[in-house]
Amino acid sequence: MIALRIAPPRALTRPTRIVQRNMLVYRRSFMVIFSGFFEPLFYLFSMGFGVGALIGNVPLANGTSVPYAVFVAPALLASSAMNGAIYETSNNFFFKLKYAKLYDAIISTPMSLNDIARGEVMWALLRGSLYAIGFLVVIAVLGLAGLGLLTSPLGLLAFPAAMVVGFGFAGAGLAVTTFVRHWRDFDFVQLAIMPMFLFSGTFYPIDAYPPALQAIVQATPLYRGVHLIRALTTGTPDAVLLLDVAYLLTMGLIGLAITSRRLGKLLQS
Repeated sequence: MIALRIAPPRALTRPTRIVQRNMLVYRRSFMVIFSGFFEPLFYLFSMGFGVGALIGNVPLANGTSVPYAVFVAPALLASSAMNGAIYETSNNFFFKLKYAKLYDAIISTPMSLNDIARGEVMWALLRGSLYAIGFLVVIAVLGLAGLGLLTSPLGLLAFPAAMVVGFGFAGAGLAVTTFVRHWRDFDFVQLAIMPMFLFSGTFYPIDAYPPALQAIVQATPLYRGVHLIRALTTGTPDAVLLLDVAYLLTMGLIGLAITSRRLGKLLQS
């Protein structure tokens, strides 16, 4: 009897070599990868439950009210996915590109620039997914303790939604890093990330802003991720969720395309 072996497409196997390489690098220091998960967790306990005990319930867009911790938790989950993707596609990617000269060696193999970009996005998405999984485990444990933060069965879709958020920021992060010239340039990255984290409806509804500022906030990628996950965990979905998903996927794909093109210029210069 002849056994048939179906090999996966090279377009899928080649980028995974980047993921395998990064996993080998971090195999003895995996907590470094997972460490960024703790920041949103600390915010959840300090703001969600600490400040939340003073605030009480918070109104949602459809008029219903939820406890403050329930309001904050999905936004911090989106932030976890964003942090995992940004951490990996900023400093780490820059070091491998500018100093380790990793990609100069890789392009001498059959791997293409697109393979490199897809592999790094897959690795960043894996890191962001680990953050999201850790955060969801904490939420599940709190639920068993009677502090349920998921108020709808749609909350089961929070993890794939977090992966969509991670993909969007991974592609964008890689693209931005290809334009970075010095380590100090990453201060501008943080200058964009921190305001998004604080003002994208993370800790309070954006109704508190003037209409013009609301429109600006709604155009930011983290707000789209927060809106997507919050609508799922609170059971308040609407047609805008399709816009959220399309926005984040498009951002990731455009970032991938820019990264592939920029890598060609940087590695050939």
